[in-house]
Amino acid sequence: MSASEPHEAVTPAVPAGAAPEAEAPVTTESEAPIATQVLAPDETFDDNDSAIGEDSFSSTASIASSIFKFRVENGRTYNGYGDRTYFMPNDEIERDRLDLQHHLFQLMFRGKIFTAPVERTKLHRVLDVGTGTGIWAIDMGEAYPEAEVYGVDVSPIQPQFMPPNVKFEIDDLEKPWTFSEGFDFIFSRMITGSFANWKEYIYRCFEFTNPGGYLELQDICLPIHCDDDTLKGTNLEKYGELMLEGSVKLGVALNSALTTKKLMKDAGFVDVVEVIYKWPLNRWPANKHMKEIGLWAHEVTISNLSGLSTALFTHGLGWRTEELEVFLADVRKDMKNSRIHSYWPIYVVHGRKPAVVKE
Repeated sequence: MSASEPHEAVTPAVPAGAAPEAEAPVTTESEAPIATQVLAPDETFDDNDSAIGEDSFSSTASIASSIFKFRVENGRTYNGYGDRTYFMPNDEIERDRLDLQHHLFQLMFRGKIFTAPVERTKLHRVLDVGTGTGIWAIDMGEAYPEAEVYGVDVSPIQPQFMPPNVKFEIDDLEKPWTFSEGFDFIFSRMITGSFANWKEYIYRCFEFTNPGGYLELQDICLPIHCDDDTLKGTNLEKYGELMLEGSVKLGVALNSALTTKKLMKDAGFVDVVEVIYKWPLNRWPANKHMKEIGLWAHEVTISNLSGLSTALFTHGLGWRTEELEVFLADVRKDMKNSRIHSYWPIYVVHGRKPAVVKE
């Protein structure tokens, strides 16, 4: 199926939220995506084997030169939009990582860029919340040239050249939305930590989704997971727990994906589907497709590990940067170790706004 065709929803191999069985993990046979199943490790894998401020802007504001004043901290740049703060940097290293991450999602979805069963004939206006480098919005605009695609972010790191139906805007969507029209599809990816009030964000999405339209959220959920005991007692396990702790102390918990499905239902969305995928942190799985996902997930994580970690550890936990870098050296070793069967849980949730909304 190409990215331009309607996307069919998928169902998880095991219902999301179900308690795991006590018996030892085994590879399951299922029609569900392999990335949702219990994975068998490749016992023959060799780690050494080579392989592949103050200004106020409305929601209709265009990119202005004043927004390009980035905050510099620990040698990295962060957004400088108004009084908005976000724990992730926005420099070239992070932009490259975001584009790698986009490829990883396509690999997981086997070429698709979303999973909601959106009908092409009903897709006229699309909103990409937290567009980052704009790569998803551009792909969406090319796949659906008849739709208007709006990418919104607090950092002006999008390209100047894009399809004619794609527009980038700089805005803080934690503040009241002032769009003059609703959207047939609202999409966000990897924005956990961007909104202190996750419930308010989802309810606002419901308000601005046109009747019959869809919302889809794709997000990581901390801490790091493992289906056996190989993660226990490692620096990698400690890292995931500390990352979550730091985010909670900063008021932007990185496990917000746990509540997405319920909040979407509470907001009024129907036909809500949640699928929990797995991103192995290296090439430890025996399954060939998951081994490739692990290769890319490892690169996406380790290529900017300091950028992912610095604000949460220094501001959230009070660590010194020198102390953090020593710890991250050990974390990198664990991430490379194929005997540790760790993975990032990736929650993909979509739902439809009823054609007739009950008051």
